Amino acid sequence: MKRILSSLVAVTFAGVMTLAASAQTGAQSGQDPQDSSHTMSNSKTSAAGTTMADDTFMKKAAAGGLAEVELGQLATQKASSDQVKQFGQRMVDDHSKANDRLKQIADQEHVKLPTQPSAKAKAIKAQLEKLSGSQFDQAYMKDMVKDHRRDVAEFEKVSKNTQDPAVKNFAEQTLPTLREHLSQAQQIAPPAEKTQASNPGNSMR
Repeated sequence: MKRILSSLVAVTFAGVMTLAASAQTGAQSGQDPQDSSHTMSNSKTSAAGTTMADDTFMKKAAAGGLAEVELGQLATQKASSDQVKQFGQRMVDDHSKANDRLKQIADQEHVKLPTQPSAKAKAIKAQLEKLSGSQFDQAYMKDMVKDHRRDVAEFEKVSKNTQDPAVKNFAEQTLPTLREHLSQAQQIAPPAEKTQASNPGNSMR
């Protein structure tokens, strides 16, 4: 009987020590052993510390900027209108600068940006390459109006919602230039495109 009681005491003592050790480990880690909510809350944050939404924005902005540069270069070569040629050159200059600023932020945040435009942008470029003269001018400027409407809407959204200071600053600094691009594109675009109701869409090219 004494042996049985001794065994029970030993088992009980071991169990208490195990629970105590578990509680101490949880206290040292700053986490309740039964509470994993803080782990779940980090699921929307990338390894770089930025949110997935910020990462997506930077990648889409980079791809869109590359597309603007390539199409701008095409416009300086194929456009028949001096206005369109000048607009194309401004796209090359302004978006190249914006791309450089974005790359610096991405490097700091350890976010890998695309080095080529999206497949959709490549398809648009392929279509424009087949056009010439006034047909090219009209098609290019129509695309610029649509694209910059989407860009302005997206950058406005990010500037209001992001919690990342660097991403917020980039969006806020780039917005005035994008708005100027949109205004200029609307002035140059064909009449039908000028009077078309604004439809920003949900994402950048």
